[in-house]
Amino acid sequence: MLTDELCQECHSEIKRNSLIRNFQVCPECGFHMPMHPYDRISTLVDKDSFIEFSQDLTSQNPIKLNGYEEKLDQARGKAGLNDAVVTGIGTIEGHRAVLGVMSFQFLGGSMGSVVGEKITRAILRGAKDSTPVILITSSGGARMQEGIFSLMQMAKTSNAAALLSGLSIALFIVLTHPTTGGVTASFAMLGDVIIAEPKALIGFAGPRVIEGTLKKKLPKEFQRSEFQQEKGFVDMIVPRERLKKTLSFLLKTHQVEYGIMRK
Repeated sequence: MLTDELCQECHSEIKRNSLIRNFQVCPECGFHMPMHPYDRISTLVDKDSFIEFSQDLTSQNPIKLNGYEEKLDQARGKAGLNDAVVTGIGTIEGHRAVLGVMSFQFLGGSMGSVVGEKITRAILRGAKDSTPVILITSSGGARMQEGIFSLMQMAKTSNAAALLSGLSIALFIVLTHPTTGGVTASFAMLGDVIIAEPKALIGFAGPRVIEGTLKKKLPKEFQRSEFQQEKGFVDMIVPRERLKKTLSFLLKTHQVEYGIMRK
């Protein structure tokens, strides 16, 4: 039996069937609610075209933190994933692309060693196959339960993005609610085109932390997609229902031949 859900933004009660039909977008205020990676992938790629890779990678406990293994087990059960990102290759309206889709359900979409490795492998797959890469982010930042091993992923993923740029292979980023912390401070801001969903929270530190530090009231809608586009951090805001067409157009206009991008 499908239950009703509450919108995280306007707190309206929404019929589950209505949400499914509307791509998990609130019909009252237009807020784009979180999507499971496999649900999101199914709305973007051509039928039966997606082939997942690196799905068997699982996080360890590199700094021997008490209780971390239990938290990982709980997260796997809750999210139905081995870690906070799904990677694979498929086609969008016939155009080939490597995809990486993050899950906020898995420990807040935090980037630990496995997330960093899977994102890096996805980018390197794009470099090897001369195929554009699309990364869809949703994250609270670096996974502090892995200490320095987590923070190292910022440099690792950024270095991979630089390699892709050097080969003139396109990297497209789609920022969803929320994208913050070390993910924003690394690969999420390194795309050739940076797309955001409407009203998504995008930033490094959260608004409450910044207000507490500056002792000042922040502007209305601070760090939301629309604010970040106005300040030049986001290239375009695309509603979820138009995302497939937008990505298809970008893939079509950024085709790669013999390692040289044709625009």
